[in-house]
Amino acid sequence: MMIGGSRLRQIGWAVVLAVCLAVFMVLTFRVNAVKSQVRLAERQIVALEREKLMLETEFETRANQRQLADWNRVEFGYQAPRADQYLENERQLAALGLPRAVDAPEPIRVARAPAPEEMDLPSIVSPLVGRDEGDGAADGRRDLSAPRSLAERLSGGARLGTGLAEVAE
Repeated sequence: MMIGGSRLRQIGWAVVLAVCLAVFMVLTFRVNAVKSQVRLAERQIVALEREKLMLETEFETRANQRQLADWNRVEFGYQAPRADQYLENERQLAALGLPRAVDAPEPIRVARAPAPEEMDLPSIVSPLVGRDEGDGAADGRRDLSAPRSLAERLSGGARLGTGLAEVAE
């Protein structure tokens, strides 16, 4: 009987060991399956974040295009080119170089601002001491801190205004 009991005990331990091994294998496969699902979910999250970033960029670009189109239409008066504005051949391009016709509008002229030495600027007066900071009186400029009458102040402004009108011409 002793021999049978130890044999039965060995078989019992073998069965317990086999069950533990089977449970270990099942748990290992289950953990690997969960890890695989987690990796797949992480890949989907990364893909969705990239797609979201792409869509945000596209949205901002389209919003900027709408804003630019509004500015072009309202502020600048620009329009998209039409099909009739394109040249069909070299002769049309050469025709653009012809001299202006008699009834053609005047070309656009650009205003020119005077150089700083041409402008009649008042001398700079220090707010601390109330007199010129340099030799402004030596080159014909008036001291702005000196009391002046309203007529003198207005005539100085009119002189400055006529200088601006000359620039515009």
